[in-house]
Amino acid sequence: MVSNVLERIKKRLHSVMDPELPFLTVMELGMIRNVAMDGETAVIELTPTYTGCPATDAITEDLQEAAEEIHPHVKIKLVMTPAWTTDWISAETRIKMARNGVAPPEGQSADKAFLLGDERIVPCPICKTSNTKLVSPFGSTACKAHFTCLECLEPFDHFKCI
Repeated sequence: MVSNVLERIKKRLHSVMDPELPFLTVMELGMIRNVAMDGETAVIELTPTYTGCPATDAITEDLQEAAEEIHPHVKIKLVMTPAWTTDWISAETRIKMARNGVAPPEGQSADKAFLLGDERIVPCPICKTSNTKLVSPFGSTACKAHFTCLECLEPFDHFKCI
């Protein structure tokens, strides 16, 4: 019975969308660390994409509401260690990001180029050219940088590798 409840909750969490990337779920972003029972309470461990992420409260509320559709006693536990990393984003999710006009993070380690003011070439997710220009190291959210494509002239966000 317990494993059935946990599986149903996990399945339901696959439909909880990230408010800042509404074409991705929190599961696709790797933000859900664990779902387990503690007595009668389902405990969902959530690691936000970065400390202080303004979407954390909205995500917590959405997770709570979704899980309570399955089980009446739910607790969302914020887990900050280890910190979330873009390494937790699958290859399939990175493809989905590009299909939706967001250049996905590249590589498997933190990209300090934005912090150090170094030039960074990020391919356009729309036309795939590398002829792009950094507009701002901070895009629509702090975890994204804003670029423009010099070929198709479309602006786009790049999800920074952290």
